[in-house]
Amino acid sequence: MIHVIASITVKEGLREEFLQIFKANVEHVVKEQGCIEYRPAVDAVTGLEAQILDENMVTIIEKWDSLDDLKRHLSAPHMLTYREQVSSMVAGVALKVLQDG
Repeated sequence: MIHVIASITVKEGLREEFLQIFKANVEHVVKEQGCIEYRPAVDAVTGLEAQILDENMVTIIEKWDSLDDLKRHLSAPHMLTYREQVSSMVAGVALKVLQDG
């Protein structure tokens, strides 16, 4: 299984608009071959000392059956459309692709 954690920094004040566009695309992604989980998450205010809060960060949590499934996902037509829709909102992306240890 492949786990993906994508940390997307959106430009100030655009997080909610970004989330609307992202969530509209989820229905397409979860139908893709090999998609186990695909969802956005935002920081929860917990008061935990080690936590770093960022109101402009959206973390995407993904699980895929295989690396091939993930690679197909990245070039799916709906993903190309999604990236075009949000390109002006995104300030940066950090990606972690992990496998079971």
